[in-house]
This record gives sequence, C-alpha cells and structure tokens, in this order.
Amino acid sequence: QVQLVESGGGLVQAGGSLRLSCAASGRTFTSFAMGWFRQAPGKEREFVAAISWSGGSVYYADSVKGRFTISRDNAKNTVDLQMNSLKPEDTAVYYCAARYSGSYVSAGSYDYWGQGTQVTVSS
Repeated sequence: QVQLVESGGGLVQAGGSLRLSCAASGRTFTSFAMGWFRQAPGKEREFVAAISWSGGSVYYADSVKGRFTISRDNAKNTVDLQMNSLKPEDTAVYYCAARYSGSYVSAGSYDYWGQGTQVTVSS
C-alpha cells in the first residue's frame, strides 16, 4: 500500500506560478513511476505529466509542455509539479498518482492516488 498526499494548490492569477508537491509513504518509492493528472468540473480526468522511477524520463501533455516541470526526490519520497505561466484553463483538481507499470498517460495504469488539491487560476 502507498499513501499519497498532495499540497501546494491554491488561487493564482493568470500568468502566475504554483508548485504542487506530493509526499509518498508506505512501499518503496523507487518502485513506482509517478504522474500528475487533473480534473476540471464536468470533464474527465486528464494526464498532465509523468516521471520514471529514476527521474531520467519525463513526459508532458501538449497543453502544459514548456510551462510545467515534473521532478522527484527519491531521498525525500516526493514528486513535485512546478507550474508556470498558468492559464484559466489550468483550473482543476490536481492528483498525484503512482504506478508499477503500463502507459504513463492512462489513468487506468496507476495503482495509487492522492486525494487531490485544487488549483484555481483567475483571469
């Protein structure tokens, strides 16, 4: 079992920045590749970013490429999402997730999820 707890969400103006953090506890953190997803009201959960267990490979949705950066610290059991140049369309609940294997873009591939943190970007 793995417990994931997100933090760092909030309200920010368009063009601003936020840094989300996800703290993991339970099983060995390096057993998992990690991802961030988001879900806006009335929409399906969508892939945002993912990182391999070593941090050597990262992946981004086209909508956030160049603005968001995912990173992990295996010594601290954390994975972060730095979000810059935020847009109103980035408003959503952001979820941290962990997976053993499978497609990094598919929510169904992830085995554990956090409770989510709200990000609201005002225009």
